[in-house]
Amino acid sequence: MTIILEDAVKKATDVKQKVCEWHSPEELKELLDLELRDCGESEARILERCRDAIRYSVKTTHPHFFNQLYAGLEPYSLVASFITDSLKPSLYTYEVSPVFTLMENAVLKKLIEIVGWEEGGDGLFNAGGSMSNMYAMNLARYRQFPEIKELGNSVAPQLAVFTSQECHYSISKAAALMGIGTKNVFVVPSDKRGKMIPSALEEQINSVKSEGGVPFIVNATAGTTVLGAFDPIDEIADICEKYKLWLHVDACWGGAVLLSNKHKLLMKGIHRVDSVAWNPHKMLMACLQCSAFLVKDKTRLLQRCHSARASYLFQQDKFYDLSYDTGDKSVQCSRKPDAFKFWLMWKALGPSELEQRVDRALAMARYLADEITKREGFRLLMEPEYANVCFWYIPPSLRDLPDGPEFQEKLHNVAPVVKERMMKKGSMMVGYQPHRGQANFFRMVVISPQVSRQDMDFVLDEIHRLGKDL
Repeated sequence: MTIILEDAVKKATDVKQKVCEWHSPEELKELLDLELRDCGESEARILERCRDAIRYSVKTTHPHFFNQLYAGLEPYSLVASFITDSLKPSLYTYEVSPVFTLMENAVLKKLIEIVGWEEGGDGLFNAGGSMSNMYAMNLARYRQFPEIKELGNSVAPQLAVFTSQECHYSISKAAALMGIGTKNVFVVPSDKRGKMIPSALEEQINSVKSEGGVPFIVNATAGTTVLGAFDPIDEIADICEKYKLWLHVDACWGGAVLLSNKHKLLMKGIHRVDSVAWNPHKMLMACLQCSAFLVKDKTRLLQRCHSARASYLFQQDKFYDLSYDTGDKSVQCSRKPDAFKFWLMWKALGPSELEQRVDRALAMARYLADEITKREGFRLLMEPEYANVCFWYIPPSLRDLPDGPEFQEKLHNVAPVVKERMMKKGSMMVGYQPHRGQANFFRMVVISPQVSRQDMDFVLDEIHRLGKDL
């Protein structure tokens, strides 16, 4: 515990420390001595193994880690993780996990209330947003074709999924896993801001129907991975109601705006959808994993779709209310009580503090975007809508080149080199990628309330220091 608190908590969140101590895979294999031998090691040696595991890991809680859609240390959630890993509960039956079953129910009830389903709903926590999106697809299919559960895909028509070109790749993975097929995932064009175009969605639905396909689900995204865009839920809901399609919203990244009075309009119409994926481990900083799947249905659709009625777990003659045995709603058997991480945070902080986290993150993103527009050599891809700030760094050697193929080719090579240098130096981590044929740009994700304006300035200064000679 001393090593964890000193090295993995205090040092890892200290801005004076490195984000990572970089080594190549071959070097790291030697440093860690990964071989599993036929005898155990001394306690002193095992403690060194623990120190090494922490030392050479990326510190995602560091104030200068901006690489992913999660970051920062949430102390109450961390305590909850320690407690649940110590107790080793599993959320399939009330008898083995009474406390955490009730806590999960309480958290789901609160999230459903925040989404705006006044008559309630259902849900569960699971192993990530990708799985939540899979749940949505499976439920939508089961609602329309329940016989598939027993008879398989051979009795199904050619089902069609619709999602935007900016969606998370888990949509295609879910279609592959469920036997729907990735070619039956129809990609709807997005506008220049990264939002799904509703008229294009309706055109594709009609086109697929005219060719014999059977549309059954639309996936909208609230907070896209790269641009942080929010699809127009209200307009998409109109189309889904017209064609009687299940509407799922992947709000894994953007769902936190629902806690902000200032920003919740980004998800206007969310109360009209059939299901929502929301990851509190992203913007709200709960420890990984903390992923909620919420469904508007109250007819036990989750249970009917996934139930296998294992007699050794779900006996029907138990001495308590069987509705508290939630395991048959899940495709997992063992399931960690991840909702506790969010429950303890809420109890400690309350909704006003969580709202401030969201507002502060977006204010920091706004500050960074404003600074980018003021600095020579920096150029925004677009004005940010959320906490994703996408921009190019243009070294002095390229600033007099006219925008054309030569300029774009040279600019494309800048971000990867700067990323390599920052990783090897350990000063920070910021992601980059190309997008729609554009040259590589940096995607800065602002989350942690530990981050200040000085940290935003440091990022831009450091990128210039690392790339000015290119």
